[in-house]
Amino acid sequence: MAEKKQVPLRLSAKLYDAIAAWAEDDFRSVNGQIEYLLTECVKQRKKDGKYVSETIDEPIELDIK
Repeated sequence: MAEKKQVPLRLSAKLYDAIAAWAEDDFRSVNGQIEYLLTECVKQRKKDGKYVSETIDEPIELDIK
C-alpha cells in the first residue's frame, strides 16, 4: 500500500457536518469520505482535462438545512 500523507485541513462547520452525514450514509469515516471525494475529482479531471469548476478557489455557499 502506498504511503499516505497527512494534510491539515480547515473546513467550515456546515461543510464538515454535510461531509460527516454523507460519510455516515456511505459507511465511511469523515477522513475516508474526503479522500474518496478528492480521488473522484482527480479522476474526473484526468478524464476530461478540466477542473471541476472554473470558480474552484472561490468560497462556496452551502444550502444545508
